[in-house]
Amino acid sequence: MTEERGAAPARVVVADDQTVVREGIVMLLGLLPGIEVVGAAADGDEAVRLVAGLDPDVVLMDLRMPRCDGVEATRRIRSEHPRTQVVVLTTFADDESLFPALRAGARGYLTKDAGGDEIVRAVRSVLSGDAGLSPGIQRRLLERLSEPEVAVPAQETPDGLTLRETEVLVLIAEGLSNQEIARRLQVSTATVKTHINNLFAKTGLKGRAQAVRYAFGKGLVRPPGG
Repeated sequence: MTEERGAAPARVVVADDQTVVREGIVMLLGLLPGIEVVGAAADGDEAVRLVAGLDPDVVLMDLRMPRCDGVEATRRIRSEHPRTQVVVLTTFADDESLFPALRAGARGYLTKDAGGDEIVRAVRSVLSGDAGLSPGIQRRLLERLSEPEVAVPAQETPDGLTLRETEVLVLIAEGLSNQEIARRLQVSTATVKTHINNLFAKTGLKGRAQAVRYAFGKGLVRPPGG
């Protein structure tokens, strides 16, 4: 903690929908120096309510929760209670989880294999105005910044496709397999398959050959020699 906060422990709310995991985190935090658990929530809505009532310093936020997930809860907390910082504590370290959470206002991001010392450092970091990111997450951010962008044209994406669905379509048209797309975008193969199913449903395409022709027809990819 910063010197201005003196010796007062950081007041923390834990949000996780799995009872055993939530209680285990609370128990662990109770053993750590400089941290006082003041509340525990089973979903994002409850986390927002606890923040409103308890005014904690930090919320340790899971991402995959029912009713209101961690990203939406983070967005609401940072909008309605900007004094409270959010550190994500989740199983997931893929881009589909990491970047929405950071854009929503999370100042820290840890995976659930983090040790007690790492959690304490993250809490102290966000309260002092720094980012509380695990070394693996820091490396992922640097890798993402150094990656070449997928060449998606700046115009509005066709047929209601999201930007990520359009990126996947472009990579299909470039001849990449699902596994190669997953490595390129740093997501799981299952996530790639979900994007493909969604873009096929939106466009009415029946397979990869049609997807390639569609991408050429929409000007998303230039034909060879074009």
